[in-house]
Amino acid sequence: MDSMLPLAMGGVFIIGFAALLVVIATRKGGSRQKRQKSRSSIIREATRKLSQDPHNTSALIPLADLYFSEHLWDKAFPLYDTLLNIAAAHPEVKKERAALRQGICAVNLDKNEESFAGLLEARKLNPDDFEVNYYLGLAYYKTGKYEKAIPHFKKALAINPEATQILAPLGISLYDCHHFKESLKYLRSALNVDPENKEALFNLADAMQEVGYNDKALKVFMHLRPDPEFGARSCLSAGIMHARMNAPQKAINDFEIGLKLPDTPQDIQIELHYRAAAAYSSVNNISKGLEHLRSIQSMVPNYRDVGSLIQRYQELNRNKNLQIYLVSATSDFVALCRRIVTVFYSGSFVKIQDISVAQGSIEILCGVESAKWEDTEIFRFYRTSGAIGELYVRDFHSKIRDSKCDRGVCVTAGSFTDEAKKYTEGRPIDLIEKKKLIEILRKVDIAG
Repeated sequence: MDSMLPLAMGGVFIIGFAALLVVIATRKGGSRQKRQKSRSSIIREATRKLSQDPHNTSALIPLADLYFSEHLWDKAFPLYDTLLNIAAAHPEVKKERAALRQGICAVNLDKNEESFAGLLEARKLNPDDFEVNYYLGLAYYKTGKYEKAIPHFKKALAINPEATQILAPLGISLYDCHHFKESLKYLRSALNVDPENKEALFNLADAMQEVGYNDKALKVFMHLRPDPEFGARSCLSAGIMHARMNAPQKAINDFEIGLKLPDTPQDIQIELHYRAAAAYSSVNNISKGLEHLRSIQSMVPNYRDVGSLIQRYQELNRNKNLQIYLVSATSDFVALCRRIVTVFYSGSFVKIQDISVAQGSIEILCGVESAKWEDTEIFRFYRTSGAIGELYVRDFHSKIRDSKCDRGVCVTAGSFTDEAKKYTEGRPIDLIEKKKLIEILRKVDIAG
């Protein structure tokens, strides 16, 4: 008998616990039904009143609050908009509440311009409220008014430092206003909260580049290259950085990856093609550079200087020596100029005495002996297709005089200005422009 007692007590406990669950479930069900009934009655009663008077505040207020609590922004917005408009004539309407909620609904519906009617009014009434400042900052942010967004985001964050949802838009706003250094703190914090925020990550990399953290920025750009949204821009940025670091092959790789990504905006595509053309030119792959320039021309026929670049690249593609003269490595350029000096005095003995390399030009001092005469001459070769002015020719004449040379020859792949040509009259200087240079280059065998 004693052994049966625990079993009987256990059975009573189980039955009692089950009964309790039934009671709780019944109460919850009843409560749910009651809430549903209350919701239905609010809607039914408000609809009836509003059909008779669209400005009936005893209907507008509970209905608006109901929809707002359920985040039914599209239904709540017109009700709060009406309440805000009639608040002056109806003291029972809490204007501050109606104004704030009209703005919150509008922002959530992306009716950002309309949100300012409520949010600016709410700021007048309660300037130190968190929600007022946060949503006003968000409205300015979503309309691209970043300078106006920043102080409201900062104030909201000061009121509630735990509001991590502010970090990303504040950091991005500071970045877009070119406050790069200040933006870093907020962008990093935003990424600690949400590491998948690619916009914050791209902006962080670009801001780091702007303030001199190039190595860190480059790593982020390269990490982002495959991203469907920010990949093309990251490829462009990484390529530009590699080009500046004199790493043209890495730059080419960046640009080509960017061009293979789908759905790249046309302006980014064009810039990738333009930069790729320059990078290919720097490694003497003129034909690939031409391909990229022609791609630009097919999209935007008159884009920048693409037309003239195509003509130049076509000419370089046909004339290997001109290509070396203008775009090859300095060592190849020097070797070509040595050959030009020799060809220039064919039939004479030419002894090169000195070569000096400067930015954009080189000078070659040589002795020339023929059967009838003997001279010391100096050549200056300019690596440009632009116009050389009088100042440069004057400088060259001073060099001829200081070096005690008999004559000087100034060579360019471009032209000389009229003033420069006039200056040489009566002076021991020969000017060689592009047309004559090309004739000379046809006689040069660089392998010889």
